[in-house]
Amino acid sequence: MSRTLFDPNPSAELTGRDLKRQMPTGDATRVRRRLGMLAFAFAIGFTALSVRTIQLSHPMDAIASISTATAAPAMVSATRQQPFWSKRAAITDRRGNLLAVDLPTRALMVHRRRVKDPVALAVRLADALGERTPDAIAERLAAGRSSVFLRRRLTPGQVAALYEVGDPALELLPTVTRNYPAGSLTAHIVGFLDVEHQGRAGIERGLQEKLIGGNTDAVQLSVDLGVQHVVRKELQASIDTFSAIGGAAIVLDVDNGEVVSLVSLPDFDANRREAVREDAFFNRATYGRYEMGSTFKAFTTAMALEIGDRRLTDGYDATHPIKFGRFTIRDHHAKARWMTVAEIFKYSSNIGAAKMAVDIGTEAQQRFLGSLGLLDRSPIELNEVVSPQPPARWRELETMTIAFGHGLAVSPMQLASAMAAMVNGGRYVTPTLLKRGPDNPATEREIMSEATSASLRKLLRLVVAEGTGRKAQAPGYVVGGKTGTAEKAIGRGKGYSRKRMITSFAAAFPMHAPRYVVLVVLDEPKGTKETFGYATAGWTAAPTIGRIIPAIAPILGIMPVATDDAMVAETLSLPANTQRRVSKNETL
Repeated sequence: MSRTLFDPNPSAELTGRDLKRQMPTGDATRVRRRLGMLAFAFAIGFTALSVRTIQLSHPMDAIASISTATAAPAMVSATRQQPFWSKRAAITDRRGNLLAVDLPTRALMVHRRRVKDPVALAVRLADALGERTPDAIAERLAAGRSSVFLRRRLTPGQVAALYEVGDPALELLPTVTRNYPAGSLTAHIVGFLDVEHQGRAGIERGLQEKLIGGNTDAVQLSVDLGVQHVVRKELQASIDTFSAIGGAAIVLDVDNGEVVSLVSLPDFDANRREAVREDAFFNRATYGRYEMGSTFKAFTTAMALEIGDRRLTDGYDATHPIKFGRFTIRDHHAKARWMTVAEIFKYSSNIGAAKMAVDIGTEAQQRFLGSLGLLDRSPIELNEVVSPQPPARWRELETMTIAFGHGLAVSPMQLASAMAAMVNGGRYVTPTLLKRGPDNPATEREIMSEATSASLRKLLRLVVAEGTGRKAQAPGYVVGGKTGTAEKAIGRGKGYSRKRMITSFAAAFPMHAPRYVVLVVLDEPKGTKETFGYATAGWTAAPTIGRIIPAIAPILGIMPVATDDAMVAETLSLPANTQRRVSKNETL
């Protein structure tokens, strides 16, 4: 039985058919329309509430778009659901410690057409982003582009703060940021990326294709983070003590060429490089080019022994300085007498080294130094690698000065690699920043005999035991090495500055079975009261080595032992061979 709208029995059921039958046609249509609109409104509200619930359970997704539905259409299109940049492989040290890794984050875009009050928004954004003033942001918002990227990589704290801003003109887009857990400790090794997530320096640039070429495995370096920490700490201490403008240090495996540590100071934190001074980006270890002073006497002596048919007991007259035109070659601590090859090395005689080099000849010197990689760029896996600077004219005078480390400028990396060949049996091994393995085998070439290398090991030990490198001694470890002090060139062809020096010490240990070369270079150190005003390598670089070696040796698995100076005693007991005094260049 049908009912009317005003049926006195309210408990009776009123069906939709009854309603339709008893209402005028126009009224029924209006009711249906209103009911439909009400149902649609409920659906919209329910959907919004559901989305909001999901957003609150996933806060990072929630802040992917701050804009509301009433302000603009959907802010993150389908093409923007993935990060802008290709994923890069992680970078680790030799023990698996993370040095560089991609982390998900958000980028901030501002749509200028939706900005109602640019000044007010700039103030709120400055506060959210941790800016001191809103001026720079206001300037960006006033630019002519319709959309502006204010930040390409945001911290979680900034993302949360921007969510509180909640302006419909803001859009947070998914992207990735490159994080460097070791900070400044490995800055010059790992490098950093540009705003387009492309490598700008270090391994990030040198191995760009390897890092983005679909490689999902981490790229493992040869560097040991523990060793790196010790080397950086001690190098910084010496820079501070001697008021140097910078420095570099390298630890190199003499057998396989692995770089265990590479430090250049000053350095920078790749996570916060915006406020870093420009010179901090300069990698002194591979891009610095210096005349390395008396460290080159190791190469001169090896050349004389290997291809010059000289013996440790042969002698040269170092009684008087060498005059060559308007130039004079002197000894820093002149003995003013005949000296054996061993003594020339021990006392670091410029006169003796110069005479040895002239006897061997310019062409032989060029070939020998070239075989040690000193005339070509280092093959290390970085773009920041400098080419050596040979003299414009390589004649007899240049042959003499290069013999004691003036006239040919090289990088510390080149020097360390060449020094490794002096002590490892005479093999030049290509240096690498990657851990050796099937994909990165060592390449080497023979430079000299094991006998010559053995002689160099004795001489290097002699320098530390009783020569200019005594302050490099480390209790429990048999250390050998060579000091190097060179005046800095003012400019090509403009001479040298007597007040600005490069000091270095190239060491190896343990000398009875060498495993590592340790090189320290200080740029413009100054003397102190404790050094009696001296700033030469024996006072500045050598003590740094003496602190580094006992600290890193246990990390590298080398335990202290009772020092055995049998090799020193053997070298010192060699009688001077007065019958083989070299007299060819007595006119020099």
